[in-house]
Amino acid sequence: MTGRRGNVDTMDKRLAGRLAAFLLLAGLVPAGPALAMKASVEGIEGEPADNVETYLQSLEADQYAPQRLEAEVRRLVGDALKVYGYYEPTLRITFDDPDTPEEVTIHVDPGEPVRIERLDFGLAGEAADDAPFKDAIDAYPQQEGEVLHHAPFDALRSKLSGLALERGYFDWRFTQRRMEIRPWAHSARLSLALDSGPRYRFGPVRFHGQHIETDRLEALEPFHEGKPYLARDVATFNQRLGQTEWFGSVSVRPLLNAGVGDLALPPARLGFYHQLDVTGLPPSPPPAPRLSAKALEAAQALQAPAVPEVPIEVNVTPADRHRFEIGLGVATDVGPRMRLSWDQPWVNRYGHSLDQDLYLSGAEQEFSGVYDMPLENPLRDSYRLQYGLRNEDNEDTKSLEASVEFGRRWQFDNAWEQIIYLRTTYEDFTQADLDNQVLLLYPGVRWTRTRSRNPTFPRWGDRQQIGVQYSSEAWGSDAEFLRLNADSQWIRSLGDDYRFVGRVGAGSIVTDDFEDIPPSLRFFTGGDTSVRGYGYETLSPENSDGKLVGGKQRLVGSVEAQRRITGAWWLASFVDAGDAFTDWWPRQLNTSAGLGVRWISPVGPIRFDVAHPFDSDDAYRIHFAIGPEF
Repeated sequence: MTGRRGNVDTMDKRLAGRLAAFLLLAGLVPAGPALAMKASVEGIEGEPADNVETYLQSLEADQYAPQRLEAEVRRLVGDALKVYGYYEPTLRITFDDPDTPEEVTIHVDPGEPVRIERLDFGLAGEAADDAPFKDAIDAYPQQEGEVLHHAPFDALRSKLSGLALERGYFDWRFTQRRMEIRPWAHSARLSLALDSGPRYRFGPVRFHGQHIETDRLEALEPFHEGKPYLARDVATFNQRLGQTEWFGSVSVRPLLNAGVGDLALPPARLGFYHQLDVTGLPPSPPPAPRLSAKALEAAQALQAPAVPEVPIEVNVTPADRHRFEIGLGVATDVGPRMRLSWDQPWVNRYGHSLDQDLYLSGAEQEFSGVYDMPLENPLRDSYRLQYGLRNEDNEDTKSLEASVEFGRRWQFDNAWEQIIYLRTTYEDFTQADLDNQVLLLYPGVRWTRTRSRNPTFPRWGDRQQIGVQYSSEAWGSDAEFLRLNADSQWIRSLGDDYRFVGRVGAGSIVTDDFEDIPPSLRFFTGGDTSVRGYGYETLSPENSDGKLVGGKQRLVGSVEAQRRITGAWWLASFVDAGDAFTDWWPRQLNTSAGLGVRWISPVGPIRFDVAHPFDSDDAYRIHFAIGPEF
């Protein structure tokens, strides 16, 4: 009975083993994790040792028999050392367990390295006179006599082939590409020669799917027909078309395979007249012979163009003609606020656009619109018509303003934007105990520049704005004044955890008709983006009754330091100072200091500040806002 029971147990174990193997192969039982072998390298250090460990990281010891495992280790170590010029190393390999090894120790005697005996790099074709190719060869980091490293040779080969495609040498080929290693002589001869062939030029641009006038799109091309091809120009053209916001999708690509054969007519198919045998009717004449695509290509080859061209194909689809957005927010300056926007990125075939906004808050309500008319360069030059209706009821200010502005806009290479405009404003206002209605007509000029990296929460950026306005009774304006206003803000970072924000602003209005200057042109300070610790626009000169009248001058400044606490949370400390006043220079600026928290939320940065005003009876004031600094 015992012997029979033992046979049964053996059969059960075999059956179980076969069943387990079948389930494993069928994927019904998960396989255990394969553990990579741990390797320790002795005798060498630095990059060769690190490379040996990298090569052995993927080695799974349980996949090899002991003898096969040692051979595999030797192969991998040899391959890892060859790229650093060691072709005849002596290896001593020790496993922690001969049967089931988990760790291996490799003692390496690298031996005499292979050194570069000869470098032979050459250029043929038009690339021989193209500076980037010569610079790539001149920058080769190794010299004859040095220990051979494979990586620089591979990098040079990739660099030259990349340059060829990037710069329009589409017929390029390597006439020599050889790394001749002679381990017995400890020497290597490297040969690399590129024949670029001719450089292609830009050919005609073909547009498909456009709803905007073609000449408007052609004005965005950073190249012209016949200019040497450059892939960067194609990418720039693609980017510029996208920046217009006229299109839902943009694809700009070179037609590298477009040849004269594409012009050939397809083989003629017999019509039904030729397919039917109509009794009693004379047979139809045979179809006229046609040139095939191969025939056209052969004919072109007999007289190939001296300078090859590559046509550019542009495929676009129109953007949605109407875009609607709604934004909700809250800030301590104005309380809850809402913005509704209706944007039309294109309203006609000339690329004109119309943006309209409705802004609602407790202190201010405004409807505004901008009609933009692109000129020769749609991204940089345009006429701009702006209009708006604004109502304000804040502190001692009540104002109803209607305005229309027509201007000319320029965008310069240095990122500055200039707008010269003529503006007319009608404003019915009450400021303190003064009631007035004025009609103003005045020209102005405004310069702005905004630069930032990651606009949501920039670690580096700055913004400048300068404006000059002049009004005169000579052309019917109710007040005569010269108004200047300037603001600048900077963001800089130190490492990954420190961020600094600074801003300064100043303004002045020169006039003898201050009573006819509406609140929209007077200066007020205080609030979330001005001098924290004080109420929104509560800092200005006061009349004898203590009511705000607004100032002729403005000066504000702020310094803020931020430190990352963890992840998306930052701690901020700041000092603000500023005031609006009548006589330049103020005797004393209102100052505050405080602490704050910044959270980079999915909807944008959220700022929470507690500020203590040094020139007010209030102990502190809380400021809360959503959105980036710019």
